[in-house]
Amino acid sequence: MMGRFIIRRLAVGGIQLFVLIIAVFLLIRLLPADPVARFVGLNASPEAYAAAKSNLGLDQSIPKQLGDFLGVTGGDGLLQGSLGRSWVTGDAVAAEVARALPVTLELLTYSFLLACIIGVPLGVLGAVRPGGAADKGTLVFGLFAGSQPEFSWAIMFIFVFFVVLGIAPGPLGRLSPLTDPPTAITGFMTIDGLLAGRPGVTAEAVRYLSLPVLTQAFILSGPIIKMVRQNMAEALQADFVLYARAAGLPERQVALSALHAAFAPSMTLIGVLYGFMLGGAVLIESVFSLGGIGQYAIRSILAFDYPAIQGVVLIISAISLIVYLLIDILHAALDPRAAL
Repeated sequence: MMGRFIIRRLAVGGIQLFVLIIAVFLLIRLLPADPVARFVGLNASPEAYAAAKSNLGLDQSIPKQLGDFLGVTGGDGLLQGSLGRSWVTGDAVAAEVARALPVTLELLTYSFLLACIIGVPLGVLGAVRPGGAADKGTLVFGLFAGSQPEFSWAIMFIFVFFVVLGIAPGPLGRLSPLTDPPTAITGFMTIDGLLAGRPGVTAEAVRYLSLPVLTQAFILSGPIIKMVRQNMAEALQADFVLYARAAGLPERQVALSALHAAFAPSMTLIGVLYGFMLGGAVLIESVFSLGGIGQYAIRSILAFDYPAIQGVVLIISAISLIVYLLIDILHAALDPRAAL
């Protein structure tokens, strides 16, 4: 049953990704913008305009452009593993995304781990003692954490931990400007430092990641706490919990059984948040000068760089679909009814 469920989800995800590719390709070209004028200027001669339009491939029909992008009409395209070349830099979009994406993945992965470490126990604590100090405290913290935009907390944390206390580095990127970065293997600076035999670089990367990770985890822990608390409270009112208590099982065992039932829907929220933040971490990346996929996407949009925009949307969508697939598989493993 689990195998059929995975195959079904893979098929649905493939269809969703294909539809998204077509939709993004067409919607970009429906925008009320002229990318050719962006490159040659508004006062360019008709000959220069026509030459630039031809170089960008925009003089072809929409079906021909789509075929070239997919790689079904000859040349390198999506089917050949190519995302095209950036109109701004001339470099392969896949290579540019490969440089920017690990920055955001590293930030989000550590942020979500820290947010779950904080949010899950606090949510459980608030649910098992409703109306108590812990419940009220988690409710206030959940509302407080999400009451301000991300960049506000980022600037506040920089002021407190860097300017006032001096225990965190400034927002200068992933490493000190005087430090040579290790050879990129995984793209995760904290891991590449260890693989290169340079633990000092790893320690420095952890220090420079501390504030952006703390900021993201602080923001993300709010909805995680509220979701875990709500699901845990509902599970504690379920019939199987009432039966377990009537049977005289220890309260700790009852709470663990309720957490098992409440964790599945909570994981769904975490997966949705991860996919959402993958393309929405641009504010944190900008404040801390990280240069992740969010900043790359914004630069591509402002430059009307169609290949780069298509590549970013495709990669982010593919990763989001993979995350949702993994979450669905874990959900089905915890609750086999989800695989029916």
